[in-house]
Amino acid sequence: EEWKSLHMGKQYSHLCSAERACIMLRLRDGFSSRAIARELRRSPSSITREIAKHRRLAGCETLPYEAGRASMRAHMARFKRRRQRKLDPTGPLFAEVSEKLRIGWSPDQISGYLKLTHPGCYGRNVSHETIYTALYAMPRGELRRELIACLRQGHVNRWPRSRGANRKKAGFISEDVLIHVRPPEVDDRRVPGHWEGDFIKGAANRSAVGTLVERSSRFVLLAQMDDCTSLAALRGFTRLLQTVAPAMRKTMTYDRGSEMARHRDLANDNGIQVFFADPRSPWQRGSNENANGLIREYLPKGSDLSGTSQDELNAIANRLNERPRRILGYKTPRAVFSKLLADEQRKFTTVS
Repeated sequence: EEWKSLHMGKQYSHLCSAERACIMLRLRDGFSSRAIARELRRSPSSITREIAKHRRLAGCETLPYEAGRASMRAHMARFKRRRQRKLDPTGPLFAEVSEKLRIGWSPDQISGYLKLTHPGCYGRNVSHETIYTALYAMPRGELRRELIACLRQGHVNRWPRSRGANRKKAGFISEDVLIHVRPPEVDDRRVPGHWEGDFIKGAANRSAVGTLVERSSRFVLLAQMDDCTSLAALRGFTRLLQTVAPAMRKTMTYDRGSEMARHRDLANDNGIQVFFADPRSPWQRGSNENANGLIREYLPKGSDLSGTSQDELNAIANRLNERPRRILGYKTPRAVFSKLLADEQRKFTTVS
């Protein structure tokens, strides 16, 4: 009766020698697996699995269950060497994954890249979830801290993302510039030249960087701003848009920030239509929201952005535009943008 008290709780434990002896005796007496399970206060599936397993190991399905043999095999199985993990820290695949993490690639981008470069090779392919699991399963130490810090969020433990939105009413927005009157072609992302814009603000909202993301290619552009005023936004975004070919300047969708109060001047100066998303609806500018999260890796919240030069911002944008993206079939935004631009210019030449 002693072993019965060991399994009163819900926590699972392996069968002990006394339980295996009980199974052997009850089987010889003609008891069913379910009757044995009730006596041992075990799940019926645990008993049937135990009996079937050791009969198979003996090489005969009809061989009676023998407790001594079953206990010995169970003991040996505990010390049997398990298959080496695919992302073992000493293996070559882990070294390749670590290298990509250090240059800012996400686990999903690494996984997609490996599938493209090593198609059909099981040993050189790994899922993004396996990468996350391998990183967080590493023993605490400098290497673990370094690699986890390379992740976009860099949390010590895996946390769910929480999001919020806080938007103010904007009196400068009229019915003709709401997102609901935006051309339908913008929604399906098949036609290039449609952008999403935003401000990334620095410490105490005294400095800012303008961000633009092209919806079809996810191509990123960053603009240095003199301050957070509408005049600074007009000048900064104008400088940025003037670097883009006219064929790729069709629309721009923004949130309701007051820095876009001069949106009509921006539209007239750059030959682009400006539209505004609904309040508290960040998903209507999802590409830009995602890009802002990536940019924050280089421009953390609370930092002073006034000292960041346009050359530094261009370097950050270049790094983001050279990363493969799952949404693009693991092509880079720059490659997709260049192809779309060439196609648009070819259409313009044909029409002319």
